[in-house]
Amino acid sequence: MTESRIKRLATTLMDATTDKDPLVQEQIYNALCHLGESEPEEILNACDEYLRQHDKLAFPHRVIILKAMETIVRNNISHLDKSMAKVVIFLASQEMTKSKEVIRDWQQAASNVLVAVGQRFINKVMEEVLTKFQPGILPHYFVLETFANLSVANVFGMVPFLNSILGTMLPMLGMAKQDHLKVVFCYALQHFSESIQEYLANLDKAPDPTVRKDTFSNDIFSAYEVLFNSWLQHRETKLRLAVVEALGPMTHLMPAEKLEEQLPKLIPGILGLYKKHTETFYISKSLCQILEASVNIGSRSLDVHLDSLMATLHPQICVPTDPSVPLSVKNHTEVLRCFTVLASSFPDRVLAFLLPKLESSNERTRVGTLLIVRQIINSAPSQMEIKKPFILSAMKLPLQDNNNKVKRAVVQVISAMAHHGYLEQPGGEALLEFLIRQCALSSDTPKKPPPDADDLSSDGVRRISVNTLFLLSTTVERMNHILWPFLLEFLLPMPFTNALTPLCKSLICLATKKREEDQNASLIRYDLNGNLPSPYAITTRLLVVSSDPYLGDCRGTSALRLLNVVSCSVHPTLEKLWNEKIPLLVEHLEENTENSLIQKEWEEKLLLFLQETLKTVWDNAWICPLVLEMCRQLNSYNGAPTEKNFLYKCIGTTLGACGTKDLVQKQLQELLETARYHEEAEREGLASCFGLCAIHHLEDTLAKLEDFVRSDVFKKSVGLFSIFKDRNENEVEKVKSTLILCYGYVAANAPKELVLSRIEEDILKNIFQYFNTKVLGIKVEPKDLTLKLCLIRSICMISQAICNGMKCGDFVFSRKAELVAQMVEFIKAEPLEVMRTPIRQRAMITCTYLVILEPHLSDPDRTELMDTCLASVLALPPPEAAKEREENGGEALYKEVLYGDTINALKDLLKSLLQRNLTPHGLQDMFAHLGPWIKSSKAHERERAVEVSASLLDFYLTKLNVSTVIPFYNLGVLMALFSPRCSDALAAVRQRAVDCVYTLLSIQLCYEGFARDHKDEMVEGLKALKKGLEEPDFTVLFHTCNNIAMVIGKRVPPDQLMSLLLAMFEGLADPDKNCSRAATVMINSLLKERGGVLQEKVPDIMSIIHSKLEEVDEEHLRKAAQQTVYILASQHKSVVVSSLLSSSLPFDSHTCAMWRSLATDPALASQILEQLLEKINRDVPYKESKCFLLGSGSERIATPLPLAATCALYEIMSAPESGTAVVGLYPPLFVTLLLRISSTVGVQLPKNLQSKERRSNNHNATSRSLHPCSWAVETLKVMLIRGGSEEVAKVVGSTGGWELMASPERHHDGIALLAGAMARHAGPRLPLIVKNLIPTLSSVFDSQRITTTAFFAELLNNNVVNDLILLETMMDNMTGRQKDTCLLVRMLALRGLGNIASGSPDKVRKHGAKLLASMVNGMDDKDDPHNLIALEAMSGLSKLLDHLEERDIQSMLLHIAIRIRPFFDSEQPELRQSSIVLFGNLTKFSEGEAFFEQIFNGLVTLLLHLQDPKPEVVKACKFALRMCGPNMGCEGLCDMFLNHLREERSLHYGEFMNNVCKHLMQTYPEMLNRLISTNLFYFKSSWVDIRAAAPMFIGFLVLHVDEDHCQQVDLDQLLSALNLLLKDPIPAVRVKVAETLGRLVRIL
Repeated sequence: MTESRIKRLATTLMDATTDKDPLVQEQIYNALCHLGESEPEEILNACDEYLRQHDKLAFPHRVIILKAMETIVRNNISHLDKSMAKVVIFLASQEMTKSKEVIRDWQQAASNVLVAVGQRFINKVMEEVLTKFQPGILPHYFVLETFANLSVANVFGMVPFLNSILGTMLPMLGMAKQDHLKVVFCYALQHFSESIQEYLANLDKAPDPTVRKDTFSNDIFSAYEVLFNSWLQHRETKLRLAVVEALGPMTHLMPAEKLEEQLPKLIPGILGLYKKHTETFYISKSLCQILEASVNIGSRSLDVHLDSLMATLHPQICVPTDPSVPLSVKNHTEVLRCFTVLASSFPDRVLAFLLPKLESSNERTRVGTLLIVRQIINSAPSQMEIKKPFILSAMKLPLQDNNNKVKRAVVQVISAMAHHGYLEQPGGEALLEFLIRQCALSSDTPKKPPPDADDLSSDGVRRISVNTLFLLSTTVERMNHILWPFLLEFLLPMPFTNALTPLCKSLICLATKKREEDQNASLIRYDLNGNLPSPYAITTRLLVVSSDPYLGDCRGTSALRLLNVVSCSVHPTLEKLWNEKIPLLVEHLEENTENSLIQKEWEEKLLLFLQETLKTVWDNAWICPLVLEMCRQLNSYNGAPTEKNFLYKCIGTTLGACGTKDLVQKQLQELLETARYHEEAEREGLASCFGLCAIHHLEDTLAKLEDFVRSDVFKKSVGLFSIFKDRNENEVEKVKSTLILCYGYVAANAPKELVLSRIEEDILKNIFQYFNTKVLGIKVEPKDLTLKLCLIRSICMISQAICNGMKCGDFVFSRKAELVAQMVEFIKAEPLEVMRTPIRQRAMITCTYLVILEPHLSDPDRTELMDTCLASVLALPPPEAAKEREENGGEALYKEVLYGDTINALKDLLKSLLQRNLTPHGLQDMFAHLGPWIKSSKAHERERAVEVSASLLDFYLTKLNVSTVIPFYNLGVLMALFSPRCSDALAAVRQRAVDCVYTLLSIQLCYEGFARDHKDEMVEGLKALKKGLEEPDFTVLFHTCNNIAMVIGKRVPPDQLMSLLLAMFEGLADPDKNCSRAATVMINSLLKERGGVLQEKVPDIMSIIHSKLEEVDEEHLRKAAQQTVYILASQHKSVVVSSLLSSSLPFDSHTCAMWRSLATDPALASQILEQLLEKINRDVPYKESKCFLLGSGSERIATPLPLAATCALYEIMSAPESGTAVVGLYPPLFVTLLLRISSTVGVQLPKNLQSKERRSNNHNATSRSLHPCSWAVETLKVMLIRGGSEEVAKVVGSTGGWELMASPERHHDGIALLAGAMARHAGPRLPLIVKNLIPTLSSVFDSQRITTTAFFAELLNNNVVNDLILLETMMDNMTGRQKDTCLLVRMLALRGLGNIASGSPDKVRKHGAKLLASMVNGMDDKDDPHNLIALEAMSGLSKLLDHLEERDIQSMLLHIAIRIRPFFDSEQPELRQSSIVLFGNLTKFSEGEAFFEQIFNGLVTLLLHLQDPKPEVVKACKFALRMCGPNMGCEGLCDMFLNHLREERSLHYGEFMNNVCKHLMQTYPEMLNRLISTNLFYFKSSWVDIRAAAPMFIGFLVLHVDEDHCQQVDLDQLLSALNLLLKDPIPAVRVKVAETLGRLVRIL
């Protein structure tokens, strides 16, 4: 019986092989293999029988079965007996040869079965297959392929058969006419030859060690003759390649004399194939084998063919490989192997062939040759040992090659040479120099690289060179003594500058290793290496390149580290200092980037490091050579301005430390004679050098400059210095500029106590001697820009030097006025329409320092200076627009920066002037000049003037020191100048104007006697107003100006009030309308005094105000109108409210503004809100209107008065000032508006307003809807915000509650969100709200009952009702609603009762019976067509059960469990979820057999629904199973449910079910049939994943059941059901069925 079941199962699976889905086919194959693991022979028999019986089964389906058989055989080969092997062999043989045509997939599968069996039963396989291999008859294609594959799979078993096979095969070669047969003969001969070679190579392990090569030689040679002489000439490409592949291994077995005899034909024949085939890998591979065989027999014929071999192979290396074509790369490797074989036997001939090709004009030839040279250096080292000089000599030409690909190849050759000792030979240095030269290549990677960019760009060559140099320095030990200290020679030459970083890194590694070898040895032996740079040269070079540290892969870091390593060789005393200082410098570089490093600060650090070094050594014998070396290196940096400038500074620093005056003077003279004056960086560097030198050698420095002054350098005559003979006039100006700058730097740097006395007599005298030129006795001012700038800078530095001098107060600068006048002339000469040069800025900075000095400037000079500077800067055109900046790029950015610097220079100058007269009069004088610019009609002039003013006033306040209380007499005038500007059209002016007002008031406080740090609350309030001035919003501007006016009015002294008003009246004529509007803030309303008698005129006044607002939409008028309305309402409330309510809906902006003005006073606002509430509650919310067009239906139309009152409430409460009034009326406002929302859901506008609404929507998409419900929602929202419940409004809004409230379908959900938010954030408000809402539960309007019930239901979800003693009242009201005629009210009432579990859990037991009864009644509600009430009852029960005890629920437990069971498979996901969650909760009370049955009844359903398409149902199932676990009596199952079904954990369903079934079958094996039967029910499920899970569930049950319990399964029923499901349209289902069928072997 068992046997028939297994066969039936296997047959079912094999029947299903006709499935077209590949995944299903794969699973059927796996299932058959699974069956085969259990019963291999039985399944093999079944497969054999099936294939024989189904002779017509199409071959693709036979392939699946044959593949399964192969796998079963391979996995169970050791357990197979001979009889079974015979059956399989016979079947496979039949299948393989059944069709004489080649059907590859089918016959290959059968052949593979034979090969699998042949691994153990080789004799049996051969016995069968040899019957298909008869002499004189051409065999089947796959017979030969089977022989070939067997020879590889079982070498020791197959080789003994090969002699006879070859004997039979040889005559067949001549009979084979078809190409595919010839190919398979070649394939067989190739594998036979390889197997024989392997056998002979492992004779010690072979079963017959007497086997010899001779046994096969003659047969192989006979086959060779046919293949080579006949088949190789065939036109078919595939055949020729098959022949070539076979010939390679065959030559190793041919008799030596025969091979020697054939080589003259064989080699040319193989070489000739290269021309016929584009794919050459197989030819090269075979050729390499032939060459190896020839070398092994010591062939003499090879010599003859050597040239032709190399001539054919060499071009293949010269063709670049394509990495995307793997055979191309493999062919390259095989050709290189061929050269290795040839070079091992014929080194001289190979080199003689290769090395001349290095001179070829063809780039590919040179690259290919270098690749071969590298190969033979690496692979034939012993043969190449004596050829090293020859090879090195040949490399001279490639070293001069400029082609990047060649360079890269040379670098690779150098790397190989280094490993094999070539670079230690004479000539190795040239190769190393080449390598370093490549490291120095500049990076020139193109923006869009070509396809092989890595080879073509010099950047690629540089990268590989850098890596190679570092590799040689760190890993090739034999190179250490070659590279050190040789690499030091490359530090100085400028062509190697780009290689500095890799050079330094390599030298650091080498030096470190050398020091480790011998601690005491000198690191650099100058006595042994004459070409090495001196310690002074190394120090200078490394220090200078560190000044631009991020160039060349951060060379600064590497240079400094190398300097540290060689410190002892530089000077013995420096090691300690440099070990301390250099790491700090390196750390500074590593903490910064190229963008963040401040260059000036970095250079100062390096110069300080140099000073400390000089101080530490303090030896003239060391310092003098260092100075000379620094000067010697100057010209090396002609193309590097940054480094050269820094080197000048180093020279100045070092000269300062030099004690030999003659050397100092000589070097200064040399510097003056050799400087390149036309370069700006050079001029700066030279001047810096003189300045630094003057710190210690002031007299010598000035003397050297005076010598230069006294010379006739500047005379245009024959007597010029020889060095200037060729200079034109422009160059002479540059020399003058430099010398002027030198004097400036000398004055700035020299000791102040020494330099002050020399400024006027020596320094300035010489400066002006340079600057002024006389022609015919008349002074002519030069036009050269550089000369002007240098003069300005020099005078600025001199002024700073005087300011910083110790005796500055005593120093009277007699030439001050002259210098100021000169600066003014420079400024005047600059064009007003554009700013191209920094002359304005530099001249003003200079004046800033000059005006500080004694004596004072005269009033005319001071006036001229101020007016000139103001006009020169403030009148400049505005900066370019952003678009123009983008187009002009760098030039525009330069101008922008220059403009900013110039404005700052102007501010500093004016502050400097104000400092000399820091009084109200001085301030007034300053603003007399600035006033016209502040009031300018041009925006950019006003902006600049106010910016400068704000800066000046701030400076005045900062510097002010009031010793006695004096009047600030001009406060009013200045205030009138700035306060209207607080509403200027330009935002920047507005902001600055507020700053000015604030500062003026602060100054006034100081003059009143308050301390400078005193904070006046009103004045400080001005700062907060600035934010409101950022955007030109008229309302904000007016409000801000009003506040400013209030502050000014309270702070301006009485005696200045009139002057302030007079000046303010003038402000009404300001060309800027905003500023004229700001002047109106002082106007008062007469209505405050006289409005009480105007009651009858109030409607007319309101009408006039409205019409004026429509005519003139000005901000100040609107504010005034709102003030008027407020005053009228405070006197005549009812009339104003009635008048405004009569306005047409929707209210326009003016009416809205008037409504909002009523919120200003809380008492007034409260009274008006009460009036509006009365009007809403007194009228019905809507009227029914017949819809004639829609038959007998009707629609609800909103009544006008409540609608208008709702809109009015919104406008009033939207004003922030209404907050107090809203808080006072919170409960009635909330209840009225909540019921208003309820009453307007689905209500339409009156007809006259509907057309208005449509027009409004068409014209303005952003206008607010007038829809009654939307208005009510918005009004409630604003009421909550104003009533202090902002959080409620925010929470409801963030959850979409407001939108839900206006939706007829989801209105109750929105109300629930509102109630929840109220409970959490406005609890104390609820008692009065609940009290006011209870009567509406009996309302005639369904909508109001729904709203109130929904509100109460959600309140019960929060503990706040219990805290406020509202629980029982509300619960009774909810229970009373269970009989309501409205289904939604009944549902919401149940929801509320269920919510008690979460809101007041401690009260559940007290009211348990009542609550349970309500829930059970709800489940049995007959008027519940969509199960909504049942759903709510289940949900409520789930929540209540957590707070009940077993005795409370016991009587209803089974009733509930049975009642909810049908919902598990409901089509509605909500019902599935709720019923499953409730079931999980019921298990807590499930003691006893009765409920265990319910758990077991639901177990399969719950496990399958873990694959439910709805995530919420899956979550519910996880919960229910976790709850069921402890009640199932199986600890392992319980643990699994608890660990694997956690909510946050993802589930691997298949693995999980496997383990579940394992525990089920261990604990409840007797339940197997019941579990399977339940699963069979789900075979028809509409959900695909569950339909797929059910058979998988059965498969796992079967997998783990004991044999003792297998009998309970109705196998016929199960197989029938699975067979039917195997035809499911969904492949995923069929896959699971096939998988399960494979597992059924356990119960067969």
